[in-house]
Amino acid sequence: MPRNLAQLYPQQLEMPLRGLYLAHRLHELALPGLPFVYGDFVTSLDGRIALSDGANGESYLPKALTSDSDLRLLLELHAQADCLITNGGYLRAIAQGRLDDILQVGTVPDHQDLAAWRLAHGLQPQPAICIASASLDFPIPESVRRHAQQVLIATAAQADAGRRRDLERQDCEFIVAGSGTYVEGRPLAEALAQRGFRSAFLLAGPRMLETMLRDAILSRLYVTLTHQLLGGEKFRSMVEGAELYPAGRLKLTALYLDSAPSNGTGQLFAQFEPLR
Repeated sequence: MPRNLAQLYPQQLEMPLRGLYLAHRLHELALPGLPFVYGDFVTSLDGRIALSDGANGESYLPKALTSDSDLRLLLELHAQADCLITNGGYLRAIAQGRLDDILQVGTVPDHQDLAAWRLAHGLQPQPAICIASASLDFPIPESVRRHAQQVLIATAAQADAGRRRDLERQDCEFIVAGSGTYVEGRPLAEALAQRGFRSAFLLAGPRMLETMLRDAILSRLYVTLTHQLLGGEKFRSMVEGAELYPAGRLKLTALYLDSAPSNGTGQLFAQFEPLR
């Protein structure tokens, strides 16, 4: 039976879950000289997006935060990207089996329709992968090679030259996006636009969201707020670091209620755009 959500803002409507985010057609919203850059996070009421393993300090996504409806909407956002911006931490987590590999569209069971949607809307069969990394310490997943995805690596000027040569021998194209130690949002976004990318989805963590906000590059933020308190002494939140104000000011543009998700709690799907 098709799932519906209750739209609470900007007006009260009942909306089907499937296709909700596909209707946004994010790949058509680029500005001159910049791609449409968007991110998506799921968080608990107490602000946890991930917990940390006490033994090794590695972060992981608690099963309690996941739901079938959130996964569907995540994959709908993923399907609209010309380019996925990820990081070395995610690739290491894939290699270690701590996170699922969702670097391809249409490969998750029950969501194969998204591959056909891409082709019908003029997108390449699979998105390019842009890996933002200062250390260059990550493996390239075999799935990326198998699906012949373009691989770009965004790093800073001070990156290790030897490791860069190793990755260039694996047909990775480099983007220098920052003069210091870390990748910066604006030079990265401008470099992607120069390569013809119209939409870029942040499949990355708090640091990338922060730099996109500070550099006034983020176009839209999608947030799933699950109705539960997670706790946990060591955790990650959406932004970590110095105070963001005023770059962190957002305006709510849409809000939906999912009253019966598969994880047993209610959740809200919210959309925000930066105030500029």
